[in-house]
Amino acid sequence: MNIVSYNPGHDGAVAHLRDGHLVFSVEAEKDSNYRYTPIASPDLLDAFGWLEEVPDVVCTGGWWPREAQPTGSRFHVGYRGVSRDGIKVEAGRLIGKSVSFFSSSHERSHLLCGFGLSPYPQGSSCYALVWEGAIGAFYEIGPDMNITWIADVMNEPGNRYAAIYGLADPTFPKDAPFSRFTDAGKLMALASFSRRGTPTTEEEELMKFLLSSRHVRLDLYDQLESCAYFNVGTDDPEFRNFAGIYSDRIFDTFHRFAQKNLRKGLPLIVVGGCGLNCDWNTRWRETGIFSEVFVPPVPNDSGSAIGTAIDAQLHFTGDAKIEWSVYSGLSFRTDAPVNRDRYDISDATCEDVARMLSSGLILGWVNGRYEIGPRALGNRSILAAPFDEGMRVRLNEIKQREQFRPIAPACLEADAEHWFGCDHESPYMLFTYAANTDVLAAVTHVNGTARLQTVNPNTNSFLYELLAAFKARTGYGVLCNTSLNFNGKGFINNLTDLDTYTVDHGLDGFVVEGRAYLHRESPYYKAYRRGGTRWDRQDIDAGNHS
Repeated sequence: MNIVSYNPGHDGAVAHLRDGHLVFSVEAEKDSNYRYTPIASPDLLDAFGWLEEVPDVVCTGGWWPREAQPTGSRFHVGYRGVSRDGIKVEAGRLIGKSVSFFSSSHERSHLLCGFGLSPYPQGSSCYALVWEGAIGAFYEIGPDMNITWIADVMNEPGNRYAAIYGLADPTFPKDAPFSRFTDAGKLMALASFSRRGTPTTEEEELMKFLLSSRHVRLDLYDQLESCAYFNVGTDDPEFRNFAGIYSDRIFDTFHRFAQKNLRKGLPLIVVGGCGLNCDWNTRWRETGIFSEVFVPPVPNDSGSAIGTAIDAQLHFTGDAKIEWSVYSGLSFRTDAPVNRDRYDISDATCEDVARMLSSGLILGWVNGRYEIGPRALGNRSILAAPFDEGMRVRLNEIKQREQFRPIAPACLEADAEHWFGCDHESPYMLFTYAANTDVLAAVTHVNGTARLQTVNPNTNSFLYELLAAFKARTGYGVLCNTSLNFNGKGFINNLTDLDTYTVDHGLDGFVVEGRAYLHRESPYYKAYRRGGTRWDRQDIDAGNHS
């Protein structure tokens, strides 16, 4: 059965399932489009260009961005609802073929995405947590694939979480009705700076105001002008303390409910935008309530198209499981030649690239199809050596973002327990682990943790070979891995943008499918050409890594 599904809202995507296999997921923000953008006609044309035949089923996500107005789509189910009775199916035609048009709720799209991508077999029971901008609820998915809503623990947890960043940030317009999508990730980084676990009386009152109402108030900031954190700036140490306290309070609200109301020993699936909060994901593992915790690489709305397609497959075939790879995006486009006078161009083995990185170069790294979801996992990445705090500073400068933002490590899976205490596969960069050494300063956050990606030959063979070659040179199979993107946009996916990014942002070069382009005007590359390495095994062992 061929199924094509699209999510028309923010984090828009088009997904294609064929006979239980994820063929592709085209995300609207990728190829340097603005983050969180909805699907547009070029995205649909890109997706349909990959189709080999007219699909049997066309799925529409349940939530239409204009659903409250009469101008919305005539064929969508809505935001909430877990019962199969709410599913809508109609007969129609597409390019001369009779097809079925399918829609189920946005809520179900998260649940079916999480379950369909999870390692848990159909016919077993598990719990699911959907927490995002609007929904904060627990569910049980039964052996018959019936979904039981357990309770709404907190409405709008994502919106509440992000709201305090806008409170403190003087650049945020206080008359805006909603927080910025980007603020939640920034607050996650700031919360790690917290050094105080006990709230003051004033902070308790503030949290009561922020968390007790059923919805986030549209006059939120008008009511908080006298608050000590109003426009105080996100570098204020007391605000950073409060960010950690507030983050803990939201998690603890859900944790207390789970302790009281859920049976121990079942696995948990975490979906919704809050599933990108690595600290919270790690805390769910540490609660001891659940046998396992699975977070898909697309927990936010970028996975909704996949989830609706899985729901359609379940409806028509009874099967809610699919085969999939995280590298199911589109291939890199060599759309125009680069200015050859600007680069030294040559074929490069992994050993060659490892030598470049150990010499202090920062390189774009492109292989195969791009990753689904927002995390760069070694196919659209910026890579660098992990030893120097200055490397983190330079990477954030290249990415044109705040210096409090951490840089993640990609690590050989076999070495992950030694360096990060991780004794299992963690391939999607969705959990945090405590670093066991001070050598890896560029990838260790202020609280001593790292948002780890483990790599083995099966998860990403090219990145694995590079990590192995880097380990042979330095003794460490670890690299800085951050996303290759313009600020506020999705992954770069064409040569023209990569060329522009390298020159304008200060990359030392890039490697595309084993072909290296080294920027002749980069002062770091000029130093590299003069010979020598910045980090080798002897220097690292001697502690000369700063």
